[in-house]
Amino acid sequence: MATDPLFFSEKEQQLIIEAIQQAEKQTSGEVKVHIEKKCPTPDVMDRAKEVFLFLNLDKTAQQNGVLFYLAYEDRKFAVLGDKGIDAKVTADFWNSTKDLLRQYFSNGQYSEGLAKGIAEAGFQLKKHFPFRSDDINELPDDISFGH
Repeated sequence: MATDPLFFSEKEQQLIIEAIQQAEKQTSGEVKVHIEKKCPTPDVMDRAKEVFLFLNLDKTAQQNGVLFYLAYEDRKFAVLGDKGIDAKVTADFWNSTKDLLRQYFSNGQYSEGLAKGIAEAGFQLKKHFPFRSDDINELPDDISFGH
């Protein structure tokens, strides 16, 4: 996937990465963020599922990977969790996180929204997938950029 980190400043990228690192100190879940200008599919969840697989979020030991997907020019986003999460949580589990993201995104505060949403996800996941002393960071904490 092509790299286009120009949407976020270095400081904003660091804010998001630090939010991922803080969230992963609370939970064994793995969090990834993928940013692209446009969503190449009509359904944002279809694209999120493609990216989820591309980033190997389906390969975590406890099937507890989470993707935050944002297509900023199309103003589309998704939060997608793996089947290990879905098996333990209610169907509306991600709604509070999505509402929080929507609140920030509608004001153009994308990096702040992602940081707050990631923190919320970490807090929620901690209940079902608490951090353990033998946890390893299964995926890099960097931001993935698409087209």
